[in-house]
This record gives sequence, C-alpha cells and structure tokens, in this order.
Amino acid sequence: MDQKFLPFALPCIAEEEINEVVDTLRSGWLTSGPKTKRFEENFAKFIGTPHALAVNSCTAGLHLALEAIGIEPGDKIITTPYTFTATAEVIRYLGAEPLFVDIEPDTFNIDVQQIAEILKTTTGIKAILPVHFAGQASNMDAILALAKQYSLKVVEDAAHALPAYYKGRLVGNLGDITVYSFYVTKTLATGEGGMIVTANPKYAERMHALRLHGISKDVFNRSASNSPAWHYDVVAPGFKYNMNDIAAALGIQQLNKVNIFLQRRTEIAEQYTQAFTDLPLSTPYQHPDSSHAWHLYVLQLKLEELTIDRNNFIEHMKEAGIGTSVHFIPLHLHSYWRERYGFKPTDFPIALDVYQRAVSLPIYPSMIDDDVQRVIEQVKLILSKHSSS
Repeated sequence: MDQKFLPFALPCIAEEEINEVVDTLRSGWLTSGPKTKRFEENFAKFIGTPHALAVNSCTAGLHLALEAIGIEPGDKIITTPYTFTATAEVIRYLGAEPLFVDIEPDTFNIDVQQIAEILKTTTGIKAILPVHFAGQASNMDAILALAKQYSLKVVEDAAHALPAYYKGRLVGNLGDITVYSFYVTKTLATGEGGMIVTANPKYAERMHALRLHGISKDVFNRSASNSPAWHYDVVAPGFKYNMNDIAAALGIQQLNKVNIFLQRRTEIAEQYTQAFTDLPLSTPYQHPDSSHAWHLYVLQLKLEELTIDRNNFIEHMKEAGIGTSVHFIPLHLHSYWRERYGFKPTDFPIALDVYQRAVSLPIYPSMIDDDVQRVIEQVKLILSKHSSS
C-alpha cells in the first residue's frame, strides 16, 4: 500500500475547538457548568426551539425522552429495525416493547404504510420513534397525522440529521421530542454527547431533573442561585446523563461551523453521485420533501451484476487503503433481538436486502478533492474488475 490509509470517518477539529477546550480547562469548571449552558442556549437558537438539554449521549437523550412522555412497562413503541441498537434498547430500559416496522426501499426510513397497518391491529402502542436515516428526514407529515389519529407521541432519533430539513422546517421542530448525537463520526462532534430539543416545557423540566440523578437543580445552578450551594432536592430517581463542559466547549465551536460542514459533505456527495452513474450500484435517493444532512453516503451494490458480494467489496476497498462501513446490520439479525422476539431474517425483507447490498463511503469535511477522487477511482476499479456482464 503506497498511499496513506483514508479512514471511514474523522472529526474536524481546529484551533477554535482547541482554544475553547483549553479555556475550559483553565477555568477550573469541568463538569456541567457555564459552557454547557452556553452550548444549550446556542443550540436552541440554531434549531429554533425553546428548550435544549445537553446530555452525554444520544442514547441517554432517547431514554430521557421516552421516560418524559410517560412510557411504562408493557407499552409498545413503533420503530425501525434498520438502525443502531440504541434506538430500540432504550425502549427496553423502560420495560416497554419495540414493534419493528420495515423500511422504504428508497429512503431506508421507516415505512409509513406499514405503521398505519400495525396501528389498525395492535393495542397498547404509545409512541412512534422514527430514525432519520443517513440524514434524510422520514415522512413526518404522515407520521404526525397517524400520531394524532391514534393519540400517540413522536420521539425522533435525529442522530444523523443535523442539520436536515423536512418541507422547509428544520428537524427538531416536528415531533414532541427530538434527540441528536454528537458522537465522534457525526457532523457536530464532541467525542461523546447529544442534545434533546422540545417545545414542551413539562417534558423539558422532567428531563432536566432526570439527566442528573433527579436533582431539582444542577451544581452550576445551585452555585449561581441565592440558596445555599449545598442544598438540593431529589424529585425522582434519575440518571447520570449530564454533559460536561469540556464536551460542551467542543460543541460550541462545532455548532458555529455546522453549516460549513454540511456544505462540504454535500459537495462530496454530489461528486460521488455524479461519478457513479452507469455502474452496477445505486446511489442514495434524495426525497424532494427533505434536504439531506449527509451524515452517511450509502451505496447499494447491484449484486446480481457482480461476481463479488458486499463483504468482498469492502475487503477490496480496505486493501486499496480506504475505510468503509455498513449501516446497518438490521436489529432483527442480532442475537438479543432475534432470540427475544423469535425473528427470522426474512421478517423484514426490505431491511435485509438493503443491508446485504449496503456500503457506506467516507464523507467528512476534512476530505480534500484528491481523497474523494481516490475513493471514486477505487469504486470504479473494483466494480469493473468484478462485473458479471
């Protein structure tokens, strides 16, 4: 291998982020404090929502969101099997049950027609948890209409969708609660972390308390108030889900650049799509109702036209010094979900087929055009060598 390995994903950290973190370290305030509060305020303004709560992961945020809307043991929540396990595992945290619904064959988002069918025949459903796959919004008008018809809540997994728009509205202003991820591979990266947004003050108040042990005031608020710094009240059995100021410092500066990051991701996606015409693959479908955040660029290999499978393709890319990934292994194929619910691989045929063909290519702002062309050339070379025609 004569070229440096091109990783699948890299965070884009510059001097602004480093200086903000150093300022935090020098301040002596490392846990949730002034930087976390500032990050929350800036994020709420960016989304256009009254409440934003920083947490230590998107998983934590989803857990808090489901608790806040009143999910209890035995309740059922409709979601997709084509996601990372965190989406569904938080449902189990509360003793509730996920009801998986297959995906659309083009967007890979949850199939609204199948949601409608399951609602006709199943009782005990309390919420819908859509995932905006790869950064493209689900069919939110239809989902919200069904939620209204059946008196359900909608919690959005927007781990991929910052920033993404649905019919001109920024994701974060659609359902009851929306949760974002700031994991290291995301457009806005704080290493670990997430943000919850909602327009509902009761949900916000509940989640604010529960994210830090159910304490009525966090340490920063206690120190800034007129009451004794040592005094607090535990209002519920909560969790240790708060974000620290070091992560928030990264988030403050990353948020300033999020539209620049999106622009570069979009440029790379456009270069890929233009280059991959007339090849035995399908490029990502872009729904006219949704702008794409391009957290992921997922190819679908036309295996019937190739002499190799998806796994072989990934190995050839690795041998060429290029990192790739697969999004996602459907949940019903994993042993926990399979054994608990007795799933067969064919229970969700669209998710299964999409998974078997899926390859996620590198797409991040620090990629230069030479990196993008290198990926393009290798994809073309591998497919030309292994075409069955």
